[in-house]
Amino acid sequence: MKNLLLICLLVSLVSCQGNAQKAKETKTYAVQKSDAEWKAELPEMAYYVLRKAGTERAFSGPLNDNKKAGTYVCAGCQAPLYQSEYKYDSGSGWPSFDRGIDDNLEYDVDYKIGYPRTELKCNKCGGHLGHAFNDGPRETTGMRHCINSAALNFIPADETP
Repeated sequence: MKNLLLICLLVSLVSCQGNAQKAKETKTYAVQKSDAEWKAELPEMAYYVLRKAGTERAFSGPLNDNKKAGTYVCAGCQAPLYQSEYKYDSGSGWPSFDRGIDDNLEYDVDYKIGYPRTELKCNKCGGHLGHAFNDGPRETTGMRHCINSAALNFIPADETP
């Protein structure tokens, strides 16, 4: 009986080691720069948000109240991420969209606050944008992409190529 218990314990330890010990794979992005290059090129808050996965204070970003027609692009690499027609006022204090340009978005999971959240990143440079939640407008997608203003630049519709 002791031998059977010992064998079961050893088997469970060996089988648990397989996936738990693997490091998360590092994705290669089309736009790659050193940390020093990003820091030199981006405004301080954009660097903090995009490269360090930070969050700006609610209601502090200039794009939260922007109601103009146009395209929201990544502040790091200018990849188009969101169209103004899908922006809405969620009351959260950050620009909110019910959908994005999925070809340029990466959906990841972060556990920074103790439970899993869907993290949104730019699929071209890997910059942190914000998070996705299932509490958006029910009449459309039901999603809320809660995005930091500092992670975005806005291109008005009349300036879009």
